[in-house]
Amino acid sequence: MNILVVANCERPLPIDRMSEAFLMEVCVDSVESAINAERGGAGRLELCSSLLEGGITPSIGLLKVVKQYTGIPVYAMIRPRGGDFLYTDREVEVMRTDIELAKSSGADGLVLGALTEDGRVDAELCMELLAACRPLPVTFHRAFDMVRDPPSALETLISLGFERLLTSGCDCSALEGLPIIKRLVEQAKGRMTIMPGGGISERNLQRILEGSGAQEFHCSARSSRDSAMKFRNWSVNMGASLSAPEYSSKVADVTKVRTLNAIAKNTL
Repeated sequence: MNILVVANCERPLPIDRMSEAFLMEVCVDSVESAINAERGGAGRLELCSSLLEGGITPSIGLLKVVKQYTGIPVYAMIRPRGGDFLYTDREVEVMRTDIELAKSSGADGLVLGALTEDGRVDAELCMELLAACRPLPVTFHRAFDMVRDPPSALETLISLGFERLLTSGCDCSALEGLPIIKRLVEQAKGRMTIMPGGGISERNLQRILEGSGAQEFHCSARSSRDSAMKFRNWSVNMGASLSAPEYSSKVADVTKVRTLNAIAKNTL
């Protein structure tokens, strides 16, 4: 029997009880965020680096330490750089290597995606990467939100064997993309999990879940935290002008995660 692992539930539930269950995935880029997400009730972690760029492949050190301090599934992002999802041969080589390293370092699943230059799912490359990922489950990430034909792209992903799709409905947030997310859930008909993500907060989660029919959702639930540095050199910036502030960071907030968890419980 297929099973669905559910947040805050000690035993897996049968797939035929999905209407009684939900799963909250929290994207994290630090050990502290991972611990906070689990404490707040997350059912799964998406582990990345550089969330400012939408998430890229995390270091193996980060993956290993997160696995050491958490007990929920950790899906590692496989994305060699920020920007578009059209990859060179050398970037694909990096992705293959990162997949093998993530598998050998304890990842429970992987998250990836690739497109062709004309905005279609790169089925040939995805098939190759999926083969490298086996036996781990794989999520196709928000590269989907850049495709030219979402219904056709969904059928391609289903035929390739992806476990789930993370999408904002091809818009800048899941709330604005809600009509397309709803249509994708209806089109998938249980053949693939459709997971809304992008700008989800306690203010809009209920509307997104009720409006989409989705059973899983993806969020970061972060708050800003000031640096502990006492001496600060305000003349120097370690990144580009649009980089994160030097003396503050964003960390998953236990209270926010718990609030989202409660909203999902009451909604589903």
